[in-house]
Order: sequence, then structure tokens, then C-alpha cells
Amino acid sequence: MSDVPHTVSGMQQWRADPLPLFDVPDWLRVIGVFDLETTGVDVASDRIVTAHVGLLDASGAVLSARDWLADPGVEIPEGAAAIHGITTAHAREHGRFAADVIVEVVAALRGLLDAGIPVVAYNAPYDFSLLKHEALRHRIDPIVDPFPVIDPLVVDKAYDRWRRGKRTLSVVAEHYAVRLDGAHEASADAVAAGRVAQALGERYAAWLPDTAQELHTRQIAWARAQAASLTEYFIQIGRLDPDDRLDGSWPIR
Repeated sequence: MSDVPHTVSGMQQWRADPLPLFDVPDWLRVIGVFDLETTGVDVASDRIVTAHVGLLDASGAVLSARDWLADPGVEIPEGAAAIHGITTAHAREHGRFAADVIVEVVAALRGLLDAGIPVVAYNAPYDFSLLKHEALRHRIDPIVDPFPVIDPLVVDKAYDRWRRGKRTLSVVAEHYAVRLDGAHEASADAVAAGRVAQALGERYAAWLPDTAQELHTRQIAWARAQAASLTEYFIQIGRLDPDDRLDGSWPIR
């Protein structure tokens, strides 16, 4: 496990109270967590501003954590800065060269995945796809098939399909009584997503598969079906043309 990130100087530790120890599946007892904050929502063209990779134990407490601030090399739009709080000036003064950050984020994630530790990422296709395109942009060997991954957004929709309301991380965290301080900070969002995954594991333990690998496989089908259902709804309300389709690829596009 030498590739797993350890707590060193400069790594931000999460201070929120950990969740109580629930009867979660064994594969949720040590999980990786991953989140990005970026210049925008286009996974092919937007850039990483901040990143977080960490490890949680079965209670949701942080075992190790690492944060990165990158100078994306482009202007950070005011709308994006208003969400995550990082301006172009701040990133240029304090951020590291983007390629160096991406090398380290890829290595940290690859270390977890190679060790068989499931990585939780909320709306995983966004974060993993954007990281892939950033790696390719900087001629870094990308992660093209992350496995195993847990996406609380997909799992929540699968097990509680008909619940009304938004499915943003902040809303879903509140629904499962998971504390989220500092939403839209990569570290806060990553840890909250991990704790939501554990809350889902506790609530739906009787229906979850025995392994993270099997859950990964099921999420591929669930995500495809969810995209198809949302496509039909958007066509009905006129938000999509009848020939358009949402991409249901998971966990990376």
C-alpha cells in the first residue's frame, strides 16, 4: 500500500465529526474518495483547479488526505470562481504547474485502485473524464478504466428512484444526514460523498452485492438506464430533440 496517499505536511485533515460505525458491507470499511473543482463543466475542454484524494475508515473518519491547487493555465471564469472560491489571481500565485498536479492525482488514484480499494466519486463520469482529458492534454498516461468505483449519485437513484427533488451532493447528503461543511471545496465534497456511500451501504445492506467489483458492474447498467429515462423525460418536456440522447457511459466518458 505504499502508493496510498499518507498524511504529510500540507495535507488538509477533515475536522467534521465521523459517522457512527454502522453495519456496512466489508468493502465499505476502507474507501478512497476523489473530487475535483474546475474551470467549468465541459470535461473535454475545462481544467482542474483543485483536487482531493483521501481514505476513509468504516466510521467515515479520515485516514489520510491530500489536496492540490493547480494553476490551470487559463482564466478561471467568474462563475466558476464564485462556486469554489478560487480566482485566476489566486491560482496563479499559489497554484502549482497543472501537469505536476495531474501526475500526482493520477498516481494517487491509481495506487488506490490497484490496491483494490473502491474510490467514491459523486457523479463519477464528470471527475474521471475531466481528469482523463487533462492527462491527455499534458501527455500523461491517463486512467481510462477506473475500477472499482462507487458513485453515490447512481446508487441513490437506483435504490430510491422515485424520491422527488434534486440529487445534488448537498441535497443528497442532507437526506442521508451526512454533514457537509464547505460545499464545493474538493476536500469537503469528497469526504461527504464517501460518507453518503457508507450511509447508502448501511441503509441498503440487504440488497447490495457482496463485492465492490460487482457493485461497479451493476452501476454501469444503472447509469445507462438512468440516462435513458432522463433522455425520455427531457424529450417530453422539450428540453431535448427526439433524436438526441444523453450519454449514459459510466464511470468515465
